[in-house]
Amino acid sequence: MKTGIVFPGQGSQYVGMGAALIREYSVARDTFAQADERLGFGLTKLCLEGPEDELRLTYYTQPALLTASIAFYRVLAQRVPLAPIVAAGHSLGEYSALVAAGSLAFGDAVHLVHRRGRLMDEAVPAGQGAMAAVLGLDEQPLALVCKEVMDATGEVVELANLNCPGQIAISGTVAGVAQASDLAKERGAKRAIPLTVSGPFHCSLMRPAAEAFGALLDETPIADATIPVVANVDAQANQEAAAIRDALKRQLYSPVRWTDDVLTMQRMGVERILELGPGTVLSGLIRKIDRGIPTAHVEDETTLAEAMELLSN
Repeated sequence: MKTGIVFPGQGSQYVGMGAALIREYSVARDTFAQADERLGFGLTKLCLEGPEDELRLTYYTQPALLTASIAFYRVLAQRVPLAPIVAAGHSLGEYSALVAAGSLAFGDAVHLVHRRGRLMDEAVPAGQGAMAAVLGLDEQPLALVCKEVMDATGEVVELANLNCPGQIAISGTVAGVAQASDLAKERGAKRAIPLTVSGPFHCSLMRPAAEAFGALLDETPIADATIPVVANVDAQANQEAAAIRDALKRQLYSPVRWTDDVLTMQRMGVERILELGPGTVLSGLIRKIDRGIPTAHVEDETTLAEAMELLSN
């Protein structure tokens, strides 16, 4: 069976993630130690002990999730022959996918996403940006809602994460997101749930961060990937370094097209998908996109065994 691998983004982190595999596998311990050395602070301690409010800071969340995800990936690859045909990740998770595909060196990626988090955090003053998950309204009607609010008020609100059918996050100013949430419910959305985030990610308010981050990307070695990596911005499967670099530059201010990412993997012949990282957010979204794709995830000994069993079929 053909395997795809996926890596989660912000929101999947929790204090204690990786503890079980760090105890049991030297490759996991070494991965966390590499991150500590490259970053110059105790990321491992923060992941294992918290405090949670500090781990939730985007400039710590991003390197923490990438490190945990790559540690879990390396543990699985050490235990079983792992030959995925494609990789993808949700927002921050795209960097984890690129490390797994050999396009980004792990140390470079940890440094990049730490800086990415800083720039995202600084792009919009605290309290001025917001995001919300809108349930039960499709892409085109919700895009029209956002456009109407922007045309009428001048407030920014845009589609940010197209996670699965009927679940789309919007992003923008506090007023823009609030007004679009109300109008979406008038147009038939079941709910609009404010998200606990530190900024309005994946919308045009992130362009200043993207410009500064683009300069960092240009300084970072990016190689051709050993397997295709599906980009969030357009759901295209890229292997060439130039295409990967371009997609990453656009990712900060563009919507994450996760539904299309999964459909691209499906068209490439993927018959099962492994989620490598804390939690099961992506596995749940994949089931909503196509229940016929078997999934498993890796974050401790029990889930490692389940993933190995799926790979053996």
